[in-house]
Amino acid sequence: MKAYFITFRSITLAQRGERVLRSGGHECLLQRTPRWMEARGCGYCLRLKSADVRRVLQLLQQEKVAYSKVYARNDAGDVEEVEQ
Repeated sequence: MKAYFITFRSITLAQRGERVLRSGGHECLLQRTPRWMEARGCGYCLRLKSADVRRVLQLLQQEKVAYSKVYARNDAGDVEEVEQ
């Protein structure tokens, strides 16, 4: 199952993103970013499983919730940045 990580610059933005996505019917988990992502300046992320990531990002943009980057992890555990 593919998992997505949407990173945010602050806990406040991540919490806003969580509220927006949950109210839009998307399940997500707010968490500290994995350590290798923190080196890039992103402290918090939302983790989603098998989401239509394009629709999720459109929802965040419509509600003016700024996010930093989006990563995808496949079943093998490989993680790569998703083009936006």
